[in-house]
Amino acid sequence: MSDTANSIHGKTIFITGGAGFIGSTLAGKLVEQNQIVIYDNLHRDSLKDKPFRDHPNLKLLQGDVLDFDSLSRAMAGANIVVHCAAIAGIDTVIKSPITTMRVNMVGSANVLEAASRLTRCDRVVCFSTSEVFGQTAFRSNETDKPVIGTVGEARWTYAVSKLAEEHLAIAYFQEKKLPVVVVRPFNVYGPGQVGEGALRTFILRAIKGEPIQIHGDGTQIRAWCYVDDMVEGVLLAMTHPNAIGESFNIGNQRTTTTIYGLASTVVRVLHSPSTIHFTRKDYADVELRVPAVRKAAELIGFEAKVDLEEGIRRTAEFYRKQM
Repeated sequence: MSDTANSIHGKTIFITGGAGFIGSTLAGKLVEQNQIVIYDNLHRDSLKDKPFRDHPNLKLLQGDVLDFDSLSRAMAGANIVVHCAAIAGIDTVIKSPITTMRVNMVGSANVLEAASRLTRCDRVVCFSTSEVFGQTAFRSNETDKPVIGTVGEARWTYAVSKLAEEHLAIAYFQEKKLPVVVVRPFNVYGPGQVGEGALRTFILRAIKGEPIQIHGDGTQIRAWCYVDDMVEGVLLAMTHPNAIGESFNIGNQRTTTTIYGLASTVVRVLHSPSTIHFTRKDYADVELRVPAVRKAAELIGFEAKVDLEEGIRRTAEFYRKQM
């Protein structure tokens, strides 16, 4: 366990979407020394596979962030709030743009309002997204202007709804002095990922020796962040005094590769017989996304440590055990 996680003890930590991929990984780092309350609709349940799911310090409440009264009751007594709940994943967002906007905007407004009414709130960490930088983002830093996609292109409802959440979160800090921090994850992957995700899909197919499909020509560029590094960034956002009122990119610049390069690396590292195929891409995609993480390094001491090949090996080991 990291030193940052060890510095958090005796707290009641309320995690919306805490049964999801990042939320449940975070809960696992904190459950020994704190009371964890997970509030989740269990649409994506990564918690069921965790060894600590029945831990006496963990309470799971099934609920919806759109239900303010239920949310507020569940949050009562929390010292730290981490808001991970959201509609995410390209396919899900494109199918349900209305739900995406409602959950990500109204749900976030409910979380912030409920947190502002707590007796003692040490920190609220809100999850935004690297999608706010649009289709092309190279070494994007936190002060770069966000890019709002074309109205009517369902893909961008996620980014716009998350951007609204960011504005509201910082407004709660400025107007009500709520100790808010915003984190922007950049392409997080790793053990326990549920739902959509290119790297998860590539690894699962490589393990089974199945063909790997790439949407488009494979030249799209991403920087991939292993989940333990992401969680360390969140822990720093939860604890560091410099974090309050700020937004931080959380990612790993050193793992930048094309999607084709990613698929090739997975096949090579896992000694897989999988072949790589290209298929049509019928949606707006991100062509280039690499974060600048200097602000997170300078203000809160964040640094990603897990390189891409090591992350792929660890993730594959997890899924092999599951199979």
